[in-house]
Amino acid sequence: QVQVAESGGGLVQAGGSLRLSCAASGRTFSAYTTGWFRQAPGKEREFLAFISWYGGTTDYADSVKGRFSISRDIAKNTVTLQMNSLKPEDTAVYYCAVYGRTGGWTNARSADAYEYWGQGTQVTVSS
Repeated sequence: QVQVAESGGGLVQAGGSLRLSCAASGRTFSAYTTGWFRQAPGKEREFLAFISWYGGTTDYADSVKGRFSISRDIAKNTVTLQMNSLKPEDTAVYYCAVYGRTGGWTNARSADAYEYWGQGTQVTVSS
């Protein structure tokens, strides 16, 4: 059974930073592409970033490019989303998602490409 868990959310003022972490039992991030998404109230789930299974490819949504950074720690088996220069419009529940198959990152901007999801962590940015 694969379990994905996010941590690190919270309340921060505009312009501040937060660091989200994703841990997965039953999955080694070195073999599976991992992504971050978010969903604000009344809005659809939005792609933010992914890191390929081998770590050599990352991609970001235009809305967070230059402010957010995805990385992973193989030794700790965690994937991190560093979020800087946060804006009130970044307020949402943030989700970590893991591919169901090894290798590849085809369609990694789409939520449908991911099989395992965490419960989400709330990020609130005050103005």
